[in-house]
Amino acid sequence: MVRRYGIMLAALIGTAGVPAAAQDAPPQDVPLRLDRADYFEAPGVNWLIFSNVNEGLFADAKISGVELIQQGVRTATNGDVRLSPTPGQWDPAARFVSRRVDKQAGVIEAVMQYPDFGYTVRAERRGGSVVISVLLDRPLPAEMVGKAGFNLEFVPSAYWHHAYLADGRPALFPRHPADRMQLTAERNAASGRSDGPGAEPLPFARARRFVFAPEEPARRVSIAAADGELELFDGRNQATNGWYVVRQLLPGGRSGKLLEWVLDAESVPGWLRPPVIAHSQLGYLPKAAKIATIELDRDDRRQLQPRLFRIDASGQNVPVPLKPAREWGAYLRYRYLQVDFSGVTTPGVYRLEYGGTRTAPFPIAPGLFDSAWHATNDVYLPVAMDHVAVNEAYRVWHGDAHRDDARQAPVDHEHIDLYRQGPTTDTRFAPGEHIPGLAVGGWLDAGDFDIRTQTQYQVVRQLVDIWEDFGLDRDTVAVDWDSRRVELHVPDGTPDLLQQARHGSLQLLAQYDAVGHAINGIVEPDVGQYTHLGDAASKTDGLIYDPALKPYERAYDSAGGRSGTPDDRWAFTSKSTALDYGAAAALAAAARAWRGRDDAFARRCLDRAQRIWDEEHSRPPALFRHGNTTGGPLEAEEFGAAVELLLATGDRRYAARVEALAPAMLKAFDFTAQTMVKALPHMPPAYRASVEQAARQWATRAEALQKANPFGVPITDGGWAGSGTVLGFGLTGYALHRAFPDIVGAEPTLRALDFIHGHHPASDRSFVSGVGAQSKEVAYGSNRADFSFIPGGVVPGVLILKPDYPENRDDWPFFWGENEYVVPEGAMYIALANAARDLEREMR
Repeated sequence: MVRRYGIMLAALIGTAGVPAAAQDAPPQDVPLRLDRADYFEAPGVNWLIFSNVNEGLFADAKISGVELIQQGVRTATNGDVRLSPTPGQWDPAARFVSRRVDKQAGVIEAVMQYPDFGYTVRAERRGGSVVISVLLDRPLPAEMVGKAGFNLEFVPSAYWHHAYLADGRPALFPRHPADRMQLTAERNAASGRSDGPGAEPLPFARARRFVFAPEEPARRVSIAAADGELELFDGRNQATNGWYVVRQLLPGGRSGKLLEWVLDAESVPGWLRPPVIAHSQLGYLPKAAKIATIELDRDDRRQLQPRLFRIDASGQNVPVPLKPAREWGAYLRYRYLQVDFSGVTTPGVYRLEYGGTRTAPFPIAPGLFDSAWHATNDVYLPVAMDHVAVNEAYRVWHGDAHRDDARQAPVDHEHIDLYRQGPTTDTRFAPGEHIPGLAVGGWLDAGDFDIRTQTQYQVVRQLVDIWEDFGLDRDTVAVDWDSRRVELHVPDGTPDLLQQARHGSLQLLAQYDAVGHAINGIVEPDVGQYTHLGDAASKTDGLIYDPALKPYERAYDSAGGRSGTPDDRWAFTSKSTALDYGAAAALAAAARAWRGRDDAFARRCLDRAQRIWDEEHSRPPALFRHGNTTGGPLEAEEFGAAVELLLATGDRRYAARVEALAPAMLKAFDFTAQTMVKALPHMPPAYRASVEQAARQWATRAEALQKANPFGVPITDGGWAGSGTVLGFGLTGYALHRAFPDIVGAEPTLRALDFIHGHHPASDRSFVSGVGAQSKEVAYGSNRADFSFIPGGVVPGVLILKPDYPENRDDWPFFWGENEYVVPEGAMYIALANAARDLEREMR
């Protein structure tokens, strides 16, 4: 068994995480257990068997089927029957039917279903190995023979610079894909090609038994087929985010057990995951609470104490007295201690140590939040601007993108990325027809290149809130809308926040000028363009599509250029009243921010916002809903519009609507509190009393979070991590503190920032790229193929995989649910950092 190398692990990775008794233990076969969790486990090894399944929101998220967590790192996933060697995000996957766990027998089974056939994946404990078999009640349909096979995918970054053995034949894992390909009749959706022939990779190795990383115990895995041959593919030949795939075809003409694999991952007797000291990478204000949380292997029962050092000018580590750490308890799969060093107020550079783990240096100093948000303001938000070229010194972030926006989306069409067009266009344009006037303003959504209208109005409102609450007049970005050019680190006399709010508002106004209502958004026409990475301006040819021209043919006249290439983005235009209210709210807010600086623009925004309100109250609402592109709950969006219009005009008819909708908003107070508080100065005492009562209940819930998890903030699970929820929690706490300081203190806001800056499960990385000593420097932005980052971007953070595994990867940027930048979170971070600046003034 490969576990004979267990002692080597201590020599290769150090002994800090391994008790002395384990270091001296002789090699032994470590049996897997299936008793305290619903997965197979041994020291350093977890085999999850369909604990996670494809949730369908964004299709394959590399979180499903048979998965391996080895030495605390998830290295394999998607163990399941698939219909291609290297399936991508949009390729077919079976539907999960049921799962059965028999702990006494040591068996886990999952029943799965394709449209044409069903099957069972059975996992059985056999000593230290997991035996995987695929069972069918009847033979494969003829059309599935040679197509259906069992796949297990391994993340490439875990095996770069490592070797593998194929039936004893040695080789190295390829750092970059360079394998033979074969032409196919169909083009794989995930290939990144919008036209041309299809091609699929051929295996780069075949064997009855593979051993991955034989030289590295922390990654050593054996996969052996009971019968037949295994093939090893490099999915990166097909898609940049592809994985290494071990695959075996299912045979045709028979039922019962069609395939059996023996999986064996290195286990080390007594292995313990090294401690993680969760803390704020940004540092701490002198008078603020300072809590570090130490995340321990649940089997780590060593009685150690953390140590705090102040690093003086000579480099000496001067010990600082600490209270003993207290046992917090168990959360998910880990055990937690907490150390409170709030009493340390002397400014300086510090570091924490526990059991051989040492943090990066962090400051205790006043004014930390004065500049924490600068990278988000100065770089991230400008880089996200669409329809302009963005330059930073010697670097071009992207050219003038999407000059060819946009064509009318086809009717009755469900598209990628949660867009869908209803049975009519709700515009005067025919499907496929160019819609003029949309190529202006807006931010590119998340790590992609679409304009999601809900993002536009959320960010505009957040930026105006920041402007009105904090008066930030920072000017480091030059924006020239006439020349469609943005220059970073160049002042132009206009506050950056106002320019950004204007940029988003311009896209909203353009939608009304073009089609008369807010649209769902503008997105790539096909997967080939959707998967584009790098310069957004190179994604399309920038020329309006002309069907009279041949593909790639171009023509120029006095009106400009046209192209026979249908690469223009599609505008999804099904009317949704929720979106219209959201747009009205943002435009009313923008009008307030620009009043007195550009009165013509302010009047344009306010006039449009009022027209939207009047029109929507003169007819039944349009209730088109799909995904997350058609607005929030209708009443909440209307409430937001009423509040923003009330603040912009003082008109009591909006106050009346705020009062009427308030009972419904109180039922969803966690999400509506910030908007409800904004209306307080304009509302009667009864309204204030109801909000005050809700604030008391919120404070109780916020306090209870400190017992729910060690970090004292709401931690979400599912297919998308929860930084946005944590930021919202912090901003809600700040809004309620300002309104009711005797009910809600500063703690929720500062706990939220500590979480974002590194005080969270799984790692101690700051989730704001470039902010803090150690931050997310491999993230899911437009430059993710370079394993790089965009300064100031905020990632989703800790993803909780069922049943108990928190994850945030620093070695693989393509996990969008953990590492994808989202524009609203950037604006929320600026707001929360400045909330902390305000709270610091209270502490003085």
